[in-house]
Amino acid sequence: MSSARERSEARLLVPSLMCIALVVAAVGSIGAPLITSVATTFHVSLGSAQWTLTVALLSGAVATPVLGRLGAGPHRRATILVTLAVVVAGSALTVLPLPFAWLLAGRAAQGVGLGLTALMMGVARDHLPEERGAAVIALISVVSIMGVGVGYPLAALLAELGGVRAAYGLGLVVTAAALLTAWRSIPEAPEGRSARVDVAGAAVLAAALFLVLFLAGERSLWSRHLAVAAGLAVVAGVLLRVWAVVELRSTTPLVDVRAVRHPAVAGANLATFVGGVGMYLLLTLITRYAQTPQGAGYGFGLTTFVAGLVLIPFSVLGFVAGKLTPRVRKRIADPLLLAGSAVVVGGGFALFAAARSDLAELFVAMGVLGFGVGGFSAAMPGVILAVTPKSETSSAMSFNFVVRSVGYSLGSATGGLTLAAGTGPGRLVPDDSAYTTAALAGIGAMAITALTSLALARRRPSRTNP
Repeated sequence: MSSARERSEARLLVPSLMCIALVVAAVGSIGAPLITSVATTFHVSLGSAQWTLTVALLSGAVATPVLGRLGAGPHRRATILVTLAVVVAGSALTVLPLPFAWLLAGRAAQGVGLGLTALMMGVARDHLPEERGAAVIALISVVSIMGVGVGYPLAALLAELGGVRAAYGLGLVVTAAALLTAWRSIPEAPEGRSARVDVAGAAVLAAALFLVLFLAGERSLWSRHLAVAAGLAVVAGVLLRVWAVVELRSTTPLVDVRAVRHPAVAGANLATFVGGVGMYLLLTLITRYAQTPQGAGYGFGLTTFVAGLVLIPFSVLGFVAGKLTPRVRKRIADPLLLAGSAVVVGGGFALFAAARSDLAELFVAMGVLGFGVGGFSAAMPGVILAVTPKSETSSAMSFNFVVRSVGYSLGSATGGLTLAAGTGPGRLVPDDSAYTTAALAGIGAMAITALTSLALARRRPSRTNP
């Protein structure tokens, strides 16, 4: 590699890592505001259209640990480029005038890109000075969340102006740009790395995650066939247990379960899971409340695009929190930052529960949520990477992102089930009190997250050397 190319890669590396993390997050969330448009355009039910979002989350959850293991090996650059090529191909399928099944295939391919965020962190940790790398890793984590706030309103606007194909066309353009950016800037992994994918472990984990996300998405199954849903939940639990046993016995585990069982890592993942449930719960509550017709006695009857603008404070203040966190980390331990961020998110729930009669109050609550989520996301990698070798960065953070994805899915499902329970017979929308009930549940989730983080703070693990 020439010195000129090395200088070019070093100059482009940090913005490239941010760009790729933002793009894959935004494209993964693009399906959320398009569900109704997809149902109308392709003449399918809303339940079927919902799978344009679910299938992306599923493929992302399955691909993340696999890509994390590949990213720990010598072919990380090739892994990143091939994955982005798959995402671009999937994006093309969502734009071409093909049947609905091809749209689902395209969304599944786009979802694979969600596994790249952890690899971006691995690149930053390997190729940047320690302090700079820690700050960049924190921002990558934040950007992967803020992408939701970027993709949602843009997709909604394009859908209103040019239809669902135009909205998905945004994904094709930005993923192609991300592929070109990665080809120009992503360096090779350090020498001496090796990584093999545990195929058996990947298959068992895929089956378990499929059941978990299926159960989270199929809310009607819980209300109409509770015994079946509970049985499938038990099967999912058994599969996860089998997966853990397989990983412990494997010489090349997909995820180093022994490392995951470290108190700091286990506690951080627990906080991520419970916190993810609460964070995504409030996100879905506010956007749904904003779109509720005023005839219901509450709500603002906003269009999908205008409701998406409510996410702007979430993204802006989340990014601000992400920029501030590296400075605060010099004085406050990462677990304490997690606890403080969880309290801030809980404050957002309290604001929403107490005051939501004015649209400005929703903006404030969403801004508080964004600031809390941004701080939480920026502090989380520090807790895990403090006890993780450099060579395992991608794998360790991949598992954390899987936990986060499952938490988000369950948060969305929890909100839907709570609002469904608060919908009276013959009514199309829930009672206003159902939103208060859901908000109180979210406060409980964030209290558990804060307590878990405080327990982590008492351990204060020493930083692992590379």
